[in-house]
Amino acid sequence: MTKQLTIAVSGLSRGESVQPGPAVINSIRRAYPAIKIVGLSYDPFESGLYSTHADHVDAAYLMPYPTKGPSILLERLDEIGKTCPLDMIVPCLDTEIPNYIELHAELKQRGIKLPLVTQTMFNRRDKQNLAKLGKAAKVRVPRTEIADTLEDLRDCCGAIGFPVFVKGKMYGGAKANTPMEAVQIYRSLIAAWGGPVIIQAAIDREDEYGVVGLGDGKGNIVGSCTVRKIVVTATGKTFGGLVVNNPHLDEYVQRIVKTLKWYGPFDLEFIKNDDGYFLIEMNPRFPAWVDFPSQIDCNLPAALVAMLHRDLPPPVMKPCAAGKLFMRHCYDLVGDISQIAAMTNTTGVKNVLAA
Repeated sequence: MTKQLTIAVSGLSRGESVQPGPAVINSIRRAYPAIKIVGLSYDPFESGLYSTHADHVDAAYLMPYPTKGPSILLERLDEIGKTCPLDMIVPCLDTEIPNYIELHAELKQRGIKLPLVTQTMFNRRDKQNLAKLGKAAKVRVPRTEIADTLEDLRDCCGAIGFPVFVKGKMYGGAKANTPMEAVQIYRSLIAAWGGPVIIQAAIDREDEYGVVGLGDGKGNIVGSCTVRKIVVTATGKTFGGLVVNNPHLDEYVQRIVKTLKWYGPFDLEFIKNDDGYFLIEMNPRFPAWVDFPSQIDCNLPAALVAMLHRDLPPPVMKPCAAGKLFMRHCYDLVGDISQIAAMTNTTGVKNVLAA
C-alpha cells in the first residue's frame, strides 16, 4: 500500500438502538490498523464519536439528513474532501444507501469507492418486494401486504388476520393484536418514515436466526456467519447470538444471494417453526453484531475493504465454529463538552479526540 487509506463509516451509535458503525470500524482496524477512519454522523450525540477504544474515529463530520437528498449529500462530501480526502465510504444505515446509489458515478469520478448494489438489487430486497424475492429464490416468506392508507391497512389486516406485524418501509415495526393497535403503529410509522407501511403475517416462531455475509456480485458468498438469536430486546435488536451450522439455512442464503447476484454486505433474518424456515427481512448492510465473527476469523468488513482495494492482502476467512456465542455489553464513555461543541460547528472536526 503506497499511501494511508481513509475510510468513512456512518451509523456510530452504540446506544439503545445499536448501529453497525463501531463494529465495522473495530473489524477493519483488526485487520488493517494503519487505515484512517472518518466518522460521518447525523447527530453530535452518537456515542461512537467519543470512543477512545479500537472503534474510535480519527476524524468526524456532521452530515445532512438523508431526506435532504443526493445533491446536498454530494455538496457535503465535496466540502469534507477539501480537507480530508476519502478513499472509501461504508454506509451503515438503510436510509442513506439510496442517495449513495444515485451518486455512485459522481463519487467514482472523485476516486471514492463504495460497496454498492444497483438500484434494482436494492429494490428487489425491499420489504415491499420480499415476497417476490422469496418466490424467485424458492424461500418462504410470511404473507405480506402493502398499506398506503388507513383503508388499505384495514383491508390488509382483514385479509391476513390478526396478529400481524406492522413495519415501516425503512425501520421500525411492532406486533398488532387488534385493529386499534394496528392503527396506532401505522400512524407512528407514517410520521417517522412516510408510506407505504408493510403488513406481515405474524407466524408462530420457535427460533430466530440472523445471517451476516458478503456477496461478490456474481452470485457467490465471500463469507458468512449464521447465529441463532438467544437474547433479543423488546425492539427486536440482537444482543446475544450462538453460531450454528445449519445446512438448510445455508442453502436458502445461497439461493437469495445467487438470485440477486448480491454485491457487498447483507443481513438476513429468518424465523423457524414446525412448517420450516421463513425469510422475514433482508438488510443491505452489516448488522451491529458484525464484529463478533471478525473475532473468530471471519472478518467480513475487512474482506469488503480488500474487495474494493485490491492492493490490500485479504484477511484469512474461516467458517465460524458452531457453539461460539456473543453477548452485547455496554459501558460508559468519558468525554468533554468541548467535543460536542466541536461536532456542532458547521465545518466538522478533523480530530474529534483532540477537540
